[in-house]
Amino acid sequence: MTRLRLLKGFQLYSKTKAGQTVLRGLNSWDWIRRPWQTDWLNFMKRLPKVKIDILVNDQIPVIDWMNFLAGNRHATPFQSFSFFKLFNSVEQLSADAIAISKDGNIKALAVVTIQKETGLRSYFSRRGIIYGGPLVSEDSPDALDILLKQLSARLRGRVIYTETRNLSDYSCYKHIFINNGLRYIPYLNIILDTANIEIVKHNVSNSRMRQIKAARRDSVTWEEAKSLEEVRVFHRILNRLYKEKIGKPILPIGFFERFFESDLGKFLMVWHDNKIIGGIMCPIMEQSAIYEFYVCGLDREYLRQYPSIMATWAAIEYASVNNISRFDFMGAGSPDKKYSVRDFKSRFGGREVEFGRFIQINNRVLYMVGKIAVGLSSRKKR
Repeated sequence: MTRLRLLKGFQLYSKTKAGQTVLRGLNSWDWIRRPWQTDWLNFMKRLPKVKIDILVNDQIPVIDWMNFLAGNRHATPFQSFSFFKLFNSVEQLSADAIAISKDGNIKALAVVTIQKETGLRSYFSRRGIIYGGPLVSEDSPDALDILLKQLSARLRGRVIYTETRNLSDYSCYKHIFINNGLRYIPYLNIILDTANIEIVKHNVSNSRMRQIKAARRDSVTWEEAKSLEEVRVFHRILNRLYKEKIGKPILPIGFFERFFESDLGKFLMVWHDNKIIGGIMCPIMEQSAIYEFYVCGLDREYLRQYPSIMATWAAIEYASVNNISRFDFMGAGSPDKKYSVRDFKSRFGGREVEFGRFIQINNRVLYMVGKIAVGLSSRKKR
């Protein structure tokens, strides 16, 4: 059998018979002259060629970026130009943006944030996080394939692992991720429909609703943050929570300050007796979704005022008042493990989904060392 290789990946076969003339054709591929073969090659040559461009960071036209984001079903604030710019404005942080363009139209895009801890831990904690997951046009899954290959090549020597934290359904692209060396990790999330506040209240658990009403009777209120000083108070409460209870690092204070100054979202502060006792940091996709990026409260000191509960409720009320259709809790843990945070979130009445995560490990030894260190740190806080 002599294999005939034509354009666009077609593969055809024909038997070689004695006496036939074998010619050297396109790119030195062997092919046997037949009338239908000549017609097919001429047809393929007449097909329009697609121009593919790989655009990185400042090479991506901002208007094209914004238009692609606006029309994409996987759109989140974390894949926006504003978020890319924010991350690169903070010391210790950076982000890369890569876009795949076909004939001048963006078909896939990802903002990958480069994060690490300070000091010696930075060597074991270098990671690339794609919040929300990459953007891909439904008519160009091949653009996602090119994008993932470019991300892998660009990040391989810079980070220990790359992880996409999906906030929408990528199941139809799962094979593309896997074929590019990423592994799927089951991971849950909770999404709450906020279009009708009365329906929201009906779906909240009875015990949770009693806590919200009790806090309000005790004059607990919430307001949008009005100053950087309020943001810094929020950061102190959050930092204490993560150090004492969670055992994981948070992003540097500069990230919170720049976020407040940006158009990416809101800080909502919980007040009691003229004091901030909790709050929530919420990126917002206009008229689409509000996200729980960080939430905290002085729950031990203000046990009967329920600051963390009221912070979450503040975001839900804000969404309803401002015609934002859903509240995204941004994660509810692994489905095969007990997770108290998932129990906390589920009592607000949202629906549980599994969009999962994809991870590519570039250095398995350093990845395992870092994972063990984080696990030990978390256990010490319990």
